Amino acid sequence: MAEASEVLMSVLSTIRVPRPGDRVHKDECAFSFSSPESEGGLYVCMNTFLGFGSQYVDRHYSRTGQRAYLHITRTRKAQKEDDNSSGSGDPPKKKPTRLAIGIEGGFDVEQDQYEEEVKVVLLPDRQEVTLEDLATMPDVVKERVSLSMTGLMSADSVSHALQVQQWDGEVRQESRYAPELKQLDNGVKIPPSGWRCEVCDLQENLWMNLSDGKVLCGRRYFDGSGGNNHALLYFQQTGYPLAVKLGTITPDGADVYSYDEDDMVLDSKLPEHLSHFGINMMTMEKTERTMTELEIAVNQRVGEWEVIQESGATLQPLSGPSLTGMKNLGNSCYLNSVMQVLFTVPDFQSKYVSNIEKIFTDAPSDPTQDFKTQVAKLGYGLLSGEYSKPAPDPVDDPTSNPEPRGDQVGIAPRMFKALVGRGHPEFSTNRQQDAQEFLLHFINMVERNCRSGENPTEAFRFLVEERIVCQQSHKAKYTQRVDYIVQLPVPMDQATNTEELQEAERRREEAESAGAPPPPAPRARIPFTSCLAALSEPETLTDFWSSAVQAKTTASKTTRFASFPDHLVIQVKKFTFGLDWVPKKLDVSIDVPDTLDLSALRGMGQQPGEELLPEVAPPPLMTPDVEVKGILGSHGNEEDDSLYSPLLSPVLDDSTVSQLCEMGFPLEACRKAVYYTGNTGIDAAISWVMGHMDDPDFSAPLVLPGCSSAPGTTPTETVSEEHLATIVSMGFSRDQATRALRATSNVLERAVDWIFSHLDDLESMEVSEGGRSAGESEGSREPPPPPGPRVRDGPGKYELFAFISHMGSSTMCGHYVCHIKKDQQWVIFNDQKVCASEKPPKDLGYLYFYRRVTE
Repeated sequence: MAEASEVLMSVLSTIRVPRPGDRVHKDECAFSFSSPESEGGLYVCMNTFLGFGSQYVDRHYSRTGQRAYLHITRTRKAQKEDDNSSGSGDPPKKKPTRLAIGIEGGFDVEQDQYEEEVKVVLLPDRQEVTLEDLATMPDVVKERVSLSMTGLMSADSVSHALQVQQWDGEVRQESRYAPELKQLDNGVKIPPSGWRCEVCDLQENLWMNLSDGKVLCGRRYFDGSGGNNHALLYFQQTGYPLAVKLGTITPDGADVYSYDEDDMVLDSKLPEHLSHFGINMMTMEKTERTMTELEIAVNQRVGEWEVIQESGATLQPLSGPSLTGMKNLGNSCYLNSVMQVLFTVPDFQSKYVSNIEKIFTDAPSDPTQDFKTQVAKLGYGLLSGEYSKPAPDPVDDPTSNPEPRGDQVGIAPRMFKALVGRGHPEFSTNRQQDAQEFLLHFINMVERNCRSGENPTEAFRFLVEERIVCQQSHKAKYTQRVDYIVQLPVPMDQATNTEELQEAERRREEAESAGAPPPPAPRARIPFTSCLAALSEPETLTDFWSSAVQAKTTASKTTRFASFPDHLVIQVKKFTFGLDWVPKKLDVSIDVPDTLDLSALRGMGQQPGEELLPEVAPPPLMTPDVEVKGILGSHGNEEDDSLYSPLLSPVLDDSTVSQLCEMGFPLEACRKAVYYTGNTGIDAAISWVMGHMDDPDFSAPLVLPGCSSAPGTTPTETVSEEHLATIVSMGFSRDQATRALRATSNVLERAVDWIFSHLDDLESMEVSEGGRSAGESEGSREPPPPPGPRVRDGPGKYELFAFISHMGSSTMCGHYVCHIKKDQQWVIFNDQKVCASEKPPKDLGYLYFYRRVTE
């Protein structure tokens, strides 16, 4: 065996020193969830800076020939109790005083204390070189290797760089009203204590308006606590913008809120503004919790939603294959819940876990950026049981016997989350997200990466049949579209406890008029059969353009299944908009059944003797004072309009478009809403938006009927060859790529989104490059596959096998957990906690997953 110094000398040119911008993976293996804390530690390639667990480092060596690796191992230090310990065995923790993370006074980022050992390992013989050994080697070796080791250990790992290490929720801006705030000389003087709301006599959560000294109660919180909104209502009446929270005033400052700026603010003239009403800041003492302290209390109470998390019972922890917990990386519970359920589906198991060796063998040089590799890694981590081990007990006393909590070591899907969220405005952040939106996002990514070969999302894919009947001509139109999720409406008027709800509403109104806190509201109980009836009942279209009568009329639309998928996902539409356009969550209980028969909802297609509406496009939209002219083609001229486009450029009501945009809807969706409602006003446009928000091409550019290009382009416009090559490389034909680019004004990102939302149209196009030509198809003996996307079909009978529940007032906050049926036993997956479920709250779910029952 060669001396280590000789080996290092021979590979010295391959040993690199990390530079700014290099991606250093020193926390997680590229192929597994091994880390420096795992058995065997982590090996970091000193050339590529990729990390590998003990079982995968030899694979990397055999593929690349790279011999030098930095071996990092960490072992947990024994924890010592100090004099301030509570005696529970846990180290004392300082109470947070700031709404912040990772800075003085904020929430501590809990980091276990570890002993770390670092050395160089040379493959294939795994020769070890310590720092002591390095000191005896030639200077050129010692200097180069030492620089590389120091650079690797001091560099931020990729996972560390992706996390928000410091976050301060108390950074407030100076209010624009503070410097020139006008205060009324009304003689009002505020006493140092004994305050009450001047409307309802509430004695807590009181705010004094800094313009006139009015003392009123604060906002009502989502759970019914807090105030009665009188301070807010007073601002709406008077426009006086600033208020200070009484009880928080100290010589150091106070809570100041700007209603117009809708945020906590700084008031540099606060002592002057308070003294106007006889308040001396230097003598005031704090008697109420600040808004920061209230927010901290809320953040420390995560996990109090008892029913969904089954917190009231001592749940039995579970471990083993398919029972692996996932660490919460900061509001990543939506991702954890969705992926736990997806890897219960056999299609995903066979695609990614059964083929894991081939996927890893075929992985590119940087597997951390390969979709298949990272999905397979996650699937194997969840199903293998290798990481399904109890979390180490922080209590060192062997005589203690704490209650089982169900926490596991689990897996931390950092690489996976970074990869699937890359470039996405929401999923790339640490904010809470909608689990349903993430499910569709992930399905879309799988579709893009499975253009050829086995596609596991086919398990969820189904066809929807829409039948529209013109009420004037009684002729029908049939269309089909692809979908993956059934969105189940919640008819609140069908509640079985209507009298209880009405009585609660009466008591609430009485309490509000009396200025008292509202009583707890009961939960509406909605029969599942009523939700299903609302899904299948006909919808009336008031502005339907009928090609039979060549005019707008009313029509009825019914929606049915054209096929039934192997696995059916049902989303309960609990989230809606109030009259003020503020999102709200419906507090409902639905008796979701364990078994489901949807056979009666299968579409039957064109009925005997039924006439179809003619395939004629509606006339172009124009205002009466617009002369009918075409659009000049790319080779047209004023004298010869033979190449003019047959369609007119739509004239849209800009004010209606602007109003819709101000409500937060995408510009292209607003343009389509105004176009398809014929410039008939904001109400009709809003109705169109609300009825089409779930369309896959909701935000796609407006494409006029009969034209494959977006406004402002022509069918003959030249498309980018580079963009064409990119889309063709994803498995689409040149014709399909050209059509997508022309429909999206040559914008690659929009073209990719467009092409995946129009798969049913594109699949029927003639296959050109990369597939069979039309001539080959005609000459071949095998008939061509049917046009349209590939869907599975079978009986419409299902059984429930999983559901995802949401806790909180909005999908943008709160917490997700999932329940999955394993061997006839319901199991709750609550991030790292995996336990046997005793009372699965099936009536409170958000997403339900059914699988087909075969006779």
